[in-house]
Amino acid sequence: MPLQGPRIITPVPGPKSQELLKLREANVPAGVSVNTPVFVEKGEGALFQDVDGNVFLDFVGGIGVLNIGYSHPEVIDAVKTQAEKFFHTSINVVLYEDYMRVAEKMNQLLPGDFQKKTMLVNSGAEAVENAIKIARKHTGRSEIIVFTGAFHGRTNLTMGMTSKVKPYKFGFGPFAPGIHRALYPYCYRCPYDKERATCGLYCAGQFEAFFLEEVDPTDVAAIILEPIQGEGGFVQIPDEYITVLRDICDTHGIILIADEIQTSFGRTGKLFATEHWPAAPDMWTTAKSIAGGLPISTVTGRADIMDASHAGGIGGTYSGNPVAAAAALKVMDIMERDNFPGRAEELGHLFRSRLNKMKDTYSLIGDVRGRGVMLALELVKDRTTKAPAKDETNAIIKECWENGLVLLSAGARGNVIRFLVPLVITDEQLQAGLDILEAA
Repeated sequence: MPLQGPRIITPVPGPKSQELLKLREANVPAGVSVNTPVFVEKGEGALFQDVDGNVFLDFVGGIGVLNIGYSHPEVIDAVKTQAEKFFHTSINVVLYEDYMRVAEKMNQLLPGDFQKKTMLVNSGAEAVENAIKIARKHTGRSEIIVFTGAFHGRTNLTMGMTSKVKPYKFGFGPFAPGIHRALYPYCYRCPYDKERATCGLYCAGQFEAFFLEEVDPTDVAAIILEPIQGEGGFVQIPDEYITVLRDICDTHGIILIADEIQTSFGRTGKLFATEHWPAAPDMWTTAKSIAGGLPISTVTGRADIMDASHAGGIGGTYSGNPVAAAAALKVMDIMERDNFPGRAEELGHLFRSRLNKMKDTYSLIGDVRGRGVMLALELVKDRTTKAPAKDETNAIIKECWENGLVLLSAGARGNVIRFLVPLVITDEQLQAGLDILEAA
């Protein structure tokens, strides 16, 4: 019987999940955190059923991985077909066509009127690491500029690039050198106490002082940023700021890298968030929703930059795994055919309208923001002081999953609810989830 909508039939977590939680506690490190303490039995579209028969609406989507939803039948067929041929052979030993086809597709789809090349790896952090390696090799420089609020991964290099200390960096240092952090334009909480309507993009003008006081631009290999920060709280960079960054990079020979790991594959109303930008970056990293849940990620860039590495300098045993590559090809075909970016725009209008009505009703909501259906609420105790309502955020999320809606917080202050709904969600399911949220 297909899953229809949220349905809670036991206390959450139910008895079977409680038994499995004991197994987890005995065998899995405490550092592997869990947001919703239930065990999935099956998933369909934007819904999953746990082992106790409870059905949940998933507004997290595997942290942005399930834009195409759970268990898409065409992706399942593509995976089965490839699995019957071969599971694996390292691309550094023997070639297979789907790796090349994924690279070809990415080179065609990403914006920018220049020749591109793409390499495949396994995870977002691995994509970022390789992008930095390639940028350093191409420029012959060592320094990297990142931003406040950034999340780029949990490896040593990407932890250093990530902004939030707890839980991602706390106690895990020292980190890789050569990383410099600029202020991301967080307009709701402007660090310069300016108003966006009248500031004249004041924050972008501070790069002159940054280069005097922090790092000389002739030592900088790359500037990397998320078009909309994920873990940072869905903070969106103004499009005009990109024009300034593009000019800075062109003037000083710096590579501009867009970390599209969470923003890509339809979520913002375009296939890639950088399609909204007034100028293209030089490189991209993508992952998450590219293969419907199988681990694969990409590094794409200008061909001359991507060709900078010597043979054997980039790659890896599992990079571009054949089964994951087959899934990625099918996912991209479906997203183009079924106009997933257009659906994200439709969902975004419905979603934002409802969230803005909630904001008019509940003073706890300080800000509604995002692009397409990549949306968030920032919760505050007081709209004037903007004191973060972290405890209230956690309480709302808990009450929601107890009633069949899975949500996730974000932001350095832990007071942002971010929404990463699968783009296959129906209008009725969306409203049902928002009913649960509003009740909480």
